[in-house]
This record gives sequence, structure tokens and C-alpha cells, in this order.
Amino acid sequence: MALFKYQARTQSGEAKTGTIDAPNVELAVSALQRRLLIVISVEPLDADLPWYKKEILALGGGIKLRDVVILSRQLATLFQARIPVVDSLKVLAAETTKPRLREVLNEVSQDIQGGLSIAQSFSRHPDVFSSFYVNMVRSGEESGKLEEIFAYLAEYLERNYELISKTRNALIYPAFVFTVFIAVMALMLAFVIPQITVILVESGAEIPFYTRVVMGLSEFMRRFGIVLLFLLAGAGVMLWRYSKTEKGKFVLSRFALDTPIVGNILHKFYVARLTDNLETLIAGGVTVLRSLELSGEVVGSAVFKQIIRETAEAVKGGVPISEALSRYKDMPALVVQMIKIGEETGKLDFMLKTMARFYRREVENTVDSLVGLIEPIMIIFLGLGVGILVVSVLMPIYNLSSAL
Repeated sequence: MALFKYQARTQSGEAKTGTIDAPNVELAVSALQRRLLIVISVEPLDADLPWYKKEILALGGGIKLRDVVILSRQLATLFQARIPVVDSLKVLAAETTKPRLREVLNEVSQDIQGGLSIAQSFSRHPDVFSSFYVNMVRSGEESGKLEEIFAYLAEYLERNYELISKTRNALIYPAFVFTVFIAVMALMLAFVIPQITVILVESGAEIPFYTRVVMGLSEFMRRFGIVLLFLLAGAGVMLWRYSKTEKGKFVLSRFALDTPIVGNILHKFYVARLTDNLETLIAGGVTVLRSLELSGEVVGSAVFKQIIRETAEAVKGGVPISEALSRYKDMPALVVQMIKIGEETGKLDFMLKTMARFYRREVENTVDSLVGLIEPIMIIFLGLGVGILVVSVLMPIYNLSSAL
């Protein structure tokens, strides 16, 4: 999807300007015409922007996973009350405090009034409604169980949101503490230690080896700290840009999965997410092959995405899912065995649900244990680091004052 700016007039001649999301100019014009607007001009809003401004603009969309969870729950409730879909969307658009979500809901309701299905209308906003979401809605329309599907989606998205939040929080905390530790050490080496070094040098006293090492680090930080900071910032930007490429996504995903402790959590997280996705889609009436394809797109890991893509290709050729998955070391043997049992008994969705629940608990338990261990470990780590730095400088000063 791209963002376009437009100029138009209403049937009565009133001037209108604004922005619209669409895959291309032609569809943007069509969407505006469905609003009974006479289009004067449509131009890409970000065509001439540099890549970094486009990224910032994309981050400002304002619609988060939590918003889609709430929207799904509200739609399920309104459908249960037998309120027509267009009226439901208009009510929710009027109530929301987020301009971007209001715009999307209004466009969806207009598309439905124009003759499109709910799934087709949602599919025009892939930045808000994933292919997973759209296919679940399509399944609900075909089966006549839209209210159940939206309730199901809300529950699934809530589980997904909680799992993501818990895992992210567990990984962010040690990263934040480590960053603070590095910042404190760098500041001490750059500003505090040089002042103490002057006292030691002027005293003419013998300086121990470990103190000379600290003084050398301090001198290095004082001379090259700014250069080092720019180099790190440049490396960070390059890494971020690399992570946007297909190869970069795969390499970094592989690295994360192979990292001790973190990799263990991520493996369980992605397996929980994958089995939950598959169970939700299959239970919602989507075919097994299509469920695999959609789950691979939204699993969130380039490595698991490739595994599922190759598994889907194998299934097309007549290979059972369990046999195809057994080829990959990233897929736990327990999951493969349970899927095999599900295939043999015809209860694949039940087995997937069991696995999803099991691995969600595994993630939660691992994260809880990790959080419980991280705090004391970090305190010890910080204390030792700062303590060694301070003692290596203050001990010679103490010895000097004792000699006096």
C-alpha cells in the first residue's frame, strides 16, 4: 500500500483535499470515485521522500495490534446483536479516537456499500488487516459464522498480543540494563577517570598494572570516543537497513535462534505462534495447505517462514505435514509427533491447539524464570563492573594518602 494525496470536488462543487491509502494511483482514483468525488489530481505523497522519512511516516500509522484486537471484539459483539455490518463499521468509526482507524473503517464501509465483500474490503488495507485476518473473515462469510469468526480472531489476537508483549519485555529488560551499564562505564572512562589520573601522575607514585590498563582505556575513550560513537551509530544504521532485506532478515533470524537463552525463548515463541495460527485457520474452515501458506507469512521469523513455505510445497506433492516438518532441526520432535497423531486420527486442529497451549505456557514459564534470574545477575554484573573500575583507580590514591 502507498499513501496518495488528492484534490477533488464534491457533486455540489465543494473542494476536498486529503490522503488515501491504495496499492496504486488507479485504485486510489476508483476509491475516491466511489465516494462520489470528482477527482482533480492524485499524487504519491512520499514519492520524493528519502528512505528514512518514509520509514518514519510508516511508523506514524497509529494502528496497533491492540486496536485490531479491540475492533474484532467490538465487531463480534455488534454482529451478535444483529446490527448490519455497514452500520457496525460506521458506529465504530464514529467512536474511535484514532484518525487513521476511523479513515480505514469509513473506507471499508464504503467499499461494502459499493458491492465488495467484507474480506475484499479488508484486503485493501494490508497494513491493518493481515492476509491471515482476511482469510479468516472470508471463511466466516462463506460459512455464515462471521460473529463466531470475529470472536475467535479477537481471542487469537489477544493471545498473540500477550505472548509478544511478555516475550518482548523479557528481552528488552536485560538489553536496557546492559546499555545503561555500557553508558555509565563510558562516561566514567571519558570524564571521571581522567581527572583522577592527573592526581596519580602528579604524585609520582608507582601505578599498578591494572590501574594503567584503566588509564589507557580512559585515554582511548577521551581521544576516540566521539569517533567510536559515530562508528557504532553508522554500524547500527547499516545493520537496520540490512535487516530490511530478505537475506538480512533470514541471517539475523538465524542468528537470534542460535543465540543461547534468547534462542530457546524464541524457538518456543515461534512454535507457539505457528501452531496457534494453524489451529485457528483450520478450525475456521481454511484448507490445510492454505493454512500453512498463511501461517508462514505471519509467523514473524524468516527462518520459520522458509520452513513453512518449503513444507507447503512438500504437502502439495503429497507429503504429510509431519514428515515434511521432521526434516528441520528447528521444529521440536514433540510437535512433529503430535501433528502425525493428528493426521492419523483426523484431529489435527485439536493436536495443534494442545501444542499451542503447551508452548505458550512454556514461553510464559521460561520468561518468568528468566526475569526472576536477570535482576540479581544484572545487579551483580553492574556492581562488579563499576566496582572493579573504581577500585583500580581509588586503591592507588588510598595507598598514596596512607604513605603521607
